[in-house]
Amino acid sequence: PRADRREFLQASVGTAAAAALSVARPRGAQAQGNAAPPGPPRIRFAAIGLNHGHISGQTAAVVRGGGELVSFYAKEPDLAAAYGKRYPGARLVKDEREILEDPKIQLVVSAGIPNERAPLGVRVMRAGKDYLVDKPGITTLEQLEEVRRVQAETRRIYSICYSERLENRATAKAGELVKAGAIGKVVQTVGLGPHRANLPTRPAWFFVREQYGGILCEIASHQFDQFLFFTGSTKAEVVASQVANVNHPQHPGLEDFGDALVRGDGGSGYIRVDWFTPGGLKTWGDGRLTILGTDGFIEIRKNIDLAGREGGNHLFLVDQKETRHVDCTDVALPYGSQLVDDVLHRTETAMPQAHCFLAMELAIRAQANAQRVRFSA
Repeated sequence: PRADRREFLQASVGTAAAAALSVARPRGAQAQGNAAPPGPPRIRFAAIGLNHGHISGQTAAVVRGGGELVSFYAKEPDLAAAYGKRYPGARLVKDEREILEDPKIQLVVSAGIPNERAPLGVRVMRAGKDYLVDKPGITTLEQLEEVRRVQAETRRIYSICYSERLENRATAKAGELVKAGAIGKVVQTVGLGPHRANLPTRPAWFFVREQYGGILCEIASHQFDQFLFFTGSTKAEVVASQVANVNHPQHPGLEDFGDALVRGDGGSGYIRVDWFTPGGLKTWGDGRLTILGTDGFIEIRKNIDLAGREGGNHLFLVDQKETRHVDCTDVALPYGSQLVDDVLHRTETAMPQAHCFLAMELAIRAQANAQRVRFSA
């Protein structure tokens, strides 16, 4: 059966709120890995802003790391009701200030409307709490400047959940292999992020560029994060970028295609994202990552293997000796527990703060400087 997240939730619940909060159901050991660890909660956390379904994955990651979800807030009653049904042990509050002013809450998670995420993060940090936000965690250079300044002043954690790396088992395995030298020195990454549009299920903000940030800012922030991580780059620049509305003239604010060329002090990268996943594919997008090294390469098929292997999390490793497939279904996802460690010990084991901001800066600059193209028939 087709593993489309939004279609599944529409069929089972039938509300726009459920569609916003939907996540793919994990298989086997993957499902077991979403359970809270034994023992008392390590931290208390809350959620503010539930507009994207990624909030469920973010919540699950923190729970998996030992966090206890104690309260949540959303301006939209339908979103609040759907989230409360999923997490009945958490308390719905009437105003975000109840969360920000609660001294027992250490972390706030959010997947609000994209251009509202950074202003909320500033309020969270100034309230003395750490912040885990869905990508894009920032949508403009002006927001980025303020977030960097407030983070430096408060020393709070501003973590953007680049889930295609942090919450994908095959990509986590690739990180282990690259670190171990399995393909030599990384030369280039090629990141592809196709998505299914499902336009009838989308909220109004999805079609307003100022709200979602543009396709390179919104989707491709994943790929910029992976480029930095796998090349080890700490400095980088966008060499070229372009965006287009190829096939949706009825929605002029929507960008359905974008790509970019990026160069860093550790390697090169190419990125392509789009909203063209066809109906015949059994998942929402055939996400791919190819990592080229001096002694081999890795290809990750994140959601589906077109060659016919079941499920997602497929990794192919080619070195000087052989070509092999690695099923990564049982690979651990350390991000949640590392983030909770960082909240408790003021460390940066989940993701360096500089890396978090640089990935978002590259995505924002690629979007801001992109050539807007039209393809003639």
